[in-house]
Amino acid sequence: MAQAADGFRPLSDDLWLELTGPATAGSRVVIDRRDGHVVGSAHLSHPPGHWQLELVVHPRHRHTGVERELLDHAVSEVRSDGGGDIILWSNDPDEPMLELIDKAGFSPQRELLRMECALPLDESATWPEGVAVRTFRSGDDAAVVALNNRAFSDHPEQGSWTVHTLRTRMAQDWFDPAGFVIAEAGAEIVGFCWTKLHDDERAGEIYVIAVEPARQGTGLGRALVVAGLESIAQRHITRGILYVDASNQAAVGLYESLGFSTTRINRAFSLTVTGTEAAS
Repeated sequence: MAQAADGFRPLSDDLWLELTGPATAGSRVVIDRRDGHVVGSAHLSHPPGHWQLELVVHPRHRHTGVERELLDHAVSEVRSDGGGDIILWSNDPDEPMLELIDKAGFSPQRELLRMECALPLDESATWPEGVAVRTFRSGDDAAVVALNNRAFSDHPEQGSWTVHTLRTRMAQDWFDPAGFVIAEAGAEIVGFCWTKLHDDERAGEIYVIAVEPARQGTGLGRALVVAGLESIAQRHITRGILYVDASNQAAVGLYESLGFSTTRINRAFSLTVTGTEAAS
């Protein structure tokens, strides 16, 4: 219902995989029922260092108090489990939702822009000297994860991947190695652009793009983006999408120069909760 009303899936990939796959430590779902029907749910996960929270509310029950009940219950769950920092994600929140989040004590933390462009692009990938390009192959797992974590060392969700994290995503129906572009210098992987097709949107996403920190500013990032979009267009998709932190002005500028424009803003809010034992 929520996806049909909003035009996009209400949960992030991380929480969706936890919901549809094996349960992980700390993850839980809080359900809100009215007249015997589920009208909303709060989804909590516990990656290293913080809690992640997302809400899903039936379109007909929005702004009726369901959101506040779910928030209160989710915060209570975290409090009873020792407390910690909660990061609440809200996809393109409207003004009533922003007011509710503020009244619940959450503070703005990050903004994630959803950007779109038409495909194919007018340019082709131009690679820095000494860089070769290929697609993902068996045995790349550990090197890709290590590069990902170096490139996203300051990112709360993306920077703590394991080989299991990578393989879980590769096990999804949408995975296609033809859309996983690898850049090499000699025998070293120095960048990658992983793409994902969304059949329900007829769009292709720059799912993850990572560049070796020492090679940032060399043109490798632009070449990887273009190559990823080329791989999407080659699969007969005419719309490219991606998500980028609004604070990353260099990346936003790069994407705008390729024809991307912002179509939605997802927002993160933070709240520090003291555990029940500590409070007593």
